[in-house]
Amino acid sequence: MDSAFPVIVGPTASGKTQLGLEFAGKYNGEIISIDSRQVYLQLTVGTAKPVGLWKKSIYWVGDIPYHLVDFLNPTDSFSAAQFVHLAENAIGDIRARGKIPIFVGGTGFYFKALRDGLAPMPPADAAVREELRLLAEKEGRPYLHALLARTDPEAAQKIPFNNIHRVIRALEVYRLTGKPLTQWHAEHQSALKRKVPTHRFKLIGLDPGIQELTRRIEHRCAMMLKQGMIEETSAALKAGVPENSPGLSGLGYPRIVSYLKGTFSKAELLRYLIQDTRQYAKRQRTWFKTQLEVEWNTDVTPA
Repeated sequence: MDSAFPVIVGPTASGKTQLGLEFAGKYNGEIISIDSRQVYLQLTVGTAKPVGLWKKSIYWVGDIPYHLVDFLNPTDSFSAAQFVHLAENAIGDIRARGKIPIFVGGTGFYFKALRDGLAPMPPADAAVREELRLLAEKEGRPYLHALLARTDPEAAQKIPFNNIHRVIRALEVYRLTGKPLTQWHAEHQSALKRKVPTHRFKLIGLDPGIQELTRRIEHRCAMMLKQGMIEETSAALKAGVPENSPGLSGLGYPRIVSYLKGTFSKAELLRYLIQDTRQYAKRQRTWFKTQLEVEWNTDVTPA
């Protein structure tokens, strides 16, 4: 391989993890996960975290070190800025061992933050966040999303109403600065034209096509229920993890929480999981194809 670091991206269930492990074995590499949900402890089945073991402060998947997974409490938030900091440290450690960093995951915004840097926005304000969170609880998430649509229509188009953490952050930035989140990003993009890249990357996108991806998603959702996603969620709740915690706000978990409350049947739960995952994969495909310069591979071996 050339001196550019491989970056394997694509929608959920497209086969990124498997290809990343193959690359790491073939090219003397270690994997750095680009996933905002696999960072959480206790949540493995529902995040499709690769099964591994911690040995000497490194998470191993087989004989491959797998970084930035399984280390954060579900009650803690995780941001793009934190990802960039930890990823830079991991790059240094991996290269110091004479190995190649291989990036794998579907949280494209995190990778873009690593490659391009982050807009210099204001830090979080706990009081403002709490006010917005309580407002969402009282009036509902669509209400908060409607507020965002009035102050920053472009951000509202890009952020789903149920991604409450991103909605709150966008509203928080506007309240603190009077400037929409999208304006901060636009100004940052202008500054990027003068930025000298720190690393070189080769982006490889996996996209097996809608029909095959749908089949994989249906299979994955069914397997998650068989493998214990319901029990995993129940155990986290019993351990004191709030249902509105960052960890349990990820794809699928709010549906499991509703099921545990008796809101709908198990058959309906599976339908909802498939529906939500397909919608999420659609958003991922659109984001990657409009936000990053990816070399796409549609010849993906069926999983």
